[in-house]
Amino acid sequence: MILILTPNSNPQSPEYLQLMGYLENLPNIRARVHHEQGIEQQLTEIYLIGNTAALSLDYMQSLPCVERVVRVSEEYRVLGRHKDDGRPTHFDYNGVRFGQDTLNVFAGLCAVDTPEHVEMMMKALRDNGQVCTRMGAYKPRTNPYAFQGHGKTCLPYVFELAGKYGIKVIAMEITHESHVAEILEALHQTGNATGVMLQIGTRNTQNFELLKIVGRQNEFPVLLKRGFGITLDESLNAAEYLASEGNRKVVFGLRGMKTNMGDPHRNLVDFAHVPVVKRLTRMPVCIDPSHSVGTRVMGMDGILDIMQVVAQGVIAGANMVLVDFHPNPSKALVDGPQALLLDELPMFLEDVQIARDAYLKRLELANRYQSKK
Repeated sequence: MILILTPNSNPQSPEYLQLMGYLENLPNIRARVHHEQGIEQQLTEIYLIGNTAALSLDYMQSLPCVERVVRVSEEYRVLGRHKDDGRPTHFDYNGVRFGQDTLNVFAGLCAVDTPEHVEMMMKALRDNGQVCTRMGAYKPRTNPYAFQGHGKTCLPYVFELAGKYGIKVIAMEITHESHVAEILEALHQTGNATGVMLQIGTRNTQNFELLKIVGRQNEFPVLLKRGFGITLDESLNAAEYLASEGNRKVVFGLRGMKTNMGDPHRNLVDFAHVPVVKRLTRMPVCIDPSHSVGTRVMGMDGILDIMQVVAQGVIAGANMVLVDFHPNPSKALVDGPQALLLDELPMFLEDVQIARDAYLKRLELANRYQSKK
């Protein structure tokens, strides 16, 4: 059960203390309080963990400070969609809105290599009206001898260049809790020139201790990629780990499943799960076509497979696209064969918009027919 309190409820007020005193005396039920500080008001939700079936919704809603009560109907307690649950399906970060009704493109370098390439990428994004990118500083690799990323040494110039070209959010994978502190320090050194969305990669989807640590910080939103060899349910529970520790600014990423059933693509594309995740949870959904396809192969119609896959995900309602670009893919230190070229960026963005327009038209059509029932 979730108790949603009236906005700006004061934890020191007699009413709030009376509420908490009552909840603390409920047998075999534990209360977990979560505060969300918005621009104009603070929202408080209290999660009642335990057997709450016997608790009356009407009575709980009559308690001091309680505005609304939601009975949990899905196992994803915090992030799930529950019956009569009107909690928002979006969040705002550094001036950018992320929601189940928005679409943001994060085109950029899978791995940062040189300041020159970073600047070329940032400039191309700025010139094409984009405010988000991906930049890999920490790179977990299957081969222990492969390039592992420049780490914290590249962060200052990446953030400075982002500020120079008006980039507001950078998706950046982390693999250890120390990376969070390094990113915070580098942002501080550069005057908080940009913002960062922490990315939990597919190899760490079930690194539960890392998920707990990242979930306890509220400075950065989190992009959690689906595990490449586990079920959707297991990956959604990994996202719930983040939210259960306090950070509900979570985007769920689909990046393809590791199986030879997807050959000749790198992974089996799983973008049919876009509407499934949006139905089961309140998370925005990201698609990663680069790591799904893995190459720059082109069909007989002259359209790259990566762009075909993007269209599939966007037309199904995806809210974020994470895609690899590089000024010179032959010199990329990681995943060069799948990177798109900078001069392909305008076409790519236009193609994404075509798919988005098609989705919105389909949405309008569905709503029109639903209204007739």
